[in-house]
Amino acid sequence: LLGLVFLGETLGALNLEWSPLANAAAVAGGLITLLAAIAATNRARGRPAVAIPQDVGRVELALFVIVPALLPLIFNGQWRSAAVTAAANVLLLALVYGVIGFGLTSILRWTLGRLAGQLRASLELFARAIPLLMIFSVVLFLTVEMWEVFSDLPTASFVGLAILFVGLGATFLVARLPREVKAIEREAAADAPPLDRSESVNVGMVMFVSQALQVLSVSVAIGAFFAAVGVLVIDEAQTQAWIGGAPDVLVEFTLFDHTAVLTAELLRVAGAIAAFTGLYFAISMLTDDVYRREFLEELTSEMRQSFRERSEYLRLVRGG
Repeated sequence: LLGLVFLGETLGALNLEWSPLANAAAVAGGLITLLAAIAATNRARGRPAVAIPQDVGRVELALFVIVPALLPLIFNGQWRSAAVTAAANVLLLALVYGVIGFGLTSILRWTLGRLAGQLRASLELFARAIPLLMIFSVVLFLTVEMWEVFSDLPTASFVGLAILFVGLGATFLVARLPREVKAIEREAAADAPPLDRSESVNVGMVMFVSQALQVLSVSVAIGAFFAAVGVLVIDEAQTQAWIGGAPDVLVEFTLFDHTAVLTAELLRVAGAIAAFTGLYFAISMLTDDVYRREFLEELTSEMRQSFRERSEYLRLVRGG
């Protein structure tokens, strides 16, 4: 995978303003640059220049990030394209590391298979935490200022706000993970060898993904609820009066004698309320002792078999 991406990024040397012959020469020069970097690394390690790397260590990872990013800078002077290439390669490495190193796909599959049960377990917390917030949200949903702010908000600012809320929610979920990983380890594997750092991170990821999917489910449900309320209650004329201009109508249909519309402004407002609700629910997860005790008990019982198999694996390895 990394080799294919590495070679594919030779296209970073292209410039649409050049002739086809000049672009072909640039791609050839980019390929030579990549191969020269590999050859220099091999020679520095005392290996043949054209040898295929035997493993992927820190040097290879650094080359994967840095060398392709240099191509648009060297051939076109495009420093922004170089920065984007380097950032994209770092994100790809992080994704590959999560999937291979910590079994992220397995964690997602395991969590999704138990999501319904986890949502049922969090129903009591939802019943305690959401009603007051729903009253506040309904009042906020029907205020002119809310519609004025989010109808005029640039898309970049709206996305940035959503990222801010997601980041804050993730921070709250991560805050107590080290302590709770230790609690699960004590309950599920009291006689087993202590977890090393990567194993602790793996258990923490199981907990984080489980809770994050619960928060996401609640946020999506709240957003869909307010979008449905808006379609049923708020017509195009009312939306225009609130935002001071013609709304961006996405879907229009007749429901009995009511002309219902789904507007981009409605989706923005519903999305903003959903993001705030998700943040509030994440904080409730952190502070509600009853929910956390039930969640930890369920997760501990689910993972007890995994800890037993780990202990048996370590016994066999050390015995061999």
